[in-house]
Amino acid sequence: MLGAAGAVPLAGQAVSGFLPTRSTTGTSEERRIGYGIVGLGRISMGQFMPGVRISQRSKVVALVSGHRDKAERVADQYGVSRQAIYGYDNYEAIAHNAEIDALYIALPNGLHAEYTIRGAKAGKHVLCEKPMANSVAECEQMIAACREAGRKLMIAYRCRLEPTNLRAIELIRQGFVGTVETIHSDDGFAMRSGEWRLTKKLGGGGPLMDVGIYSLQACRYLTGEEPAEVSGISSVMDHDGRFAEVEENLVWMMRFPSGVITTCRTTYGVPLGQCFRVNGTKGWLEAEPCFGYEGLHMKGKGEGAEFDDATNDPSPHQFAREADHFAGCILENREPVTPGEEGLRDMRLITAIYRSCQEGRPVKTA
Repeated sequence: MLGAAGAVPLAGQAVSGFLPTRSTTGTSEERRIGYGIVGLGRISMGQFMPGVRISQRSKVVALVSGHRDKAERVADQYGVSRQAIYGYDNYEAIAHNAEIDALYIALPNGLHAEYTIRGAKAGKHVLCEKPMANSVAECEQMIAACREAGRKLMIAYRCRLEPTNLRAIELIRQGFVGTVETIHSDDGFAMRSGEWRLTKKLGGGGPLMDVGIYSLQACRYLTGEEPAEVSGISSVMDHDGRFAEVEENLVWMMRFPSGVITTCRTTYGVPLGQCFRVNGTKGWLEAEPCFGYEGLHMKGKGEGAEFDDATNDPSPHQFAREADHFAGCILENREPVTPGEEGLRDMRLITAIYRSCQEGRPVKTA
């Protein structure tokens, strides 16, 4: 562990300049932003809504689902009026519910653009799950729709508000590892058959779109740069029907303007796990796991100091933080840390990586 001389903030501690501030002087009467939940799936019911329940500035006020019985059961759990349950066929009726300030879009990737655009036209701010959409064009349409409606758009990159990842950013900026030279990151698991993520229409692609995007994001925020060139290769090993439309494995490399080289792996074929390792001229940082909902762990060694810490930040705290950050942006009229333009940048890079895989050559991105 670090001694008193090591200028390394404790795991879970807010990092100045990266974690948006939140008022601690408010009372229970402080205005809360009302979220309409669009899609009652695993992430919304298992993570986001429980996160909102423990949040300081947010509340669940409406549900959008294609299954009325299920929606009524969830509504009872969260004190949502039966009149505030909508289907996809009467989605536009949310425009008449003044309690709904923002929508949380937790639908399959292929539906993000449609329901974000329709939500913005109904006058609602939008917090959309990642990946932002299935194409660059859809991302651009989402940004344009929210801009035209005067509504805010945030992409749900929760790691950009998570203490361990923020701590890694600050340590790198402080020079803890010296000059960064290489970064490696993994994220992958074995996908079961029958999942919508295995379809091109709804998933948009394979593990790169789903979990590889975390490694892509990490390389960007850890370096503070945008890649100048990407090079990828993909494969299908298990010919069991799961990967008829999307890749099973994908490995890619990125070269950044400073000279930093990053390598990333993602898969739906094996339980790869999740990690990143930053190597610099004076030391290194390693986090594993690093993108999950809880139990994150990071260690490192720099000039004159080393540490090995786990983050005490249990699920669903990351989602409470995310909901409250966007609520604060709405209440205080400021831009979210991950606006639509951030999702668009990732989609452009993902498109370039897929192009590199298809063409068998590096693709310049800057």
